[in-house]
Amino acid sequence: MLSYRHSFHAGNHADVLKHATQALILEKLKAKDKPFVYVDSHSGAGLYRLDSEEARKTAEYETGIGRLFAALSDYPELSSYDAVIRQLNPKGALQYYPGSPAIAGAMLREQDKLVLMELHNREIDVLRKNMGRDRRVTIYHRDGFERLSAILPLPVRRGLVLIDPSYEIKEDYQHTLNAVVSAWKKWPVGIFAIWYPILSRQRDRSRWLLQQLSRMPFANLLVAELAVSEQAEDYGMHGSGMVIVNAPWQLDEQLSALLPRLKDCLAPNGQGQCRVEWLIEPK
Repeated sequence: MLSYRHSFHAGNHADVLKHATQALILEKLKAKDKPFVYVDSHSGAGLYRLDSEEARKTAEYETGIGRLFAALSDYPELSSYDAVIRQLNPKGALQYYPGSPAIAGAMLREQDKLVLMELHNREIDVLRKNMGRDRRVTIYHRDGFERLSAILPLPVRRGLVLIDPSYEIKEDYQHTLNAVVSAWKKWPVGIFAIWYPILSRQRDRSRWLLQQLSRMPFANLLVAELAVSEQAEDYGMHGSGMVIVNAPWQLDEQLSALLPRLKDCLAPNGQGQCRVEWLIEPK
């Protein structure tokens, strides 16, 4: 599906959950001097203007990073995420929001590498403009579901793969499952972080994805979910989740402490919910 553009949704509550989790995992990988690789299967443009026509049309960021931005200093565990956003907005006003490639690019070290994939013909041009000058970065104009398995195994043992398709078509759930299983078989030591929406009409598809992943012989499988409103009868994303294969040590504790506070910030009406749970407990 090539109609989806993340610029309409940049900085929303789902991005906050996704990027907070991403930053926590990257900090875990940086704790050791050995190099690692970051792989993004659906990179999008990499960086977004919140005053663009697309962002202003939906204004989803206002109930996401717009609510959190002023309070980010109260979240010391998200200091790296905060630093990336502050660097992009040095005057203090929230104008730019980093996508996952820009967050990784800002956090990774000289010895680390980034592999970015994007299929959309317009998004790939913007991605190259935003990220292509970085010598650590390799960019593929390819379907991330297909290309992911093709680049594995990687020459380094350590790394994070982020998989976050739009799920605009129901087949994406099966494509995601296939991509994760195939990639894990080639690179069983890698960390795989999969984002998914919680939708009123499609919640069962996300439950199905989690059920299928929980049947795999992974070393562990951690799920973290954040909803900012009650489930509605009509179509709409009221929450999202991250399911992590090979979740690093103590990530569950960090997320368990973080998500209730994010819920209170992003759902001040008290209708939010969150959960952190092992679907496959560490062996």
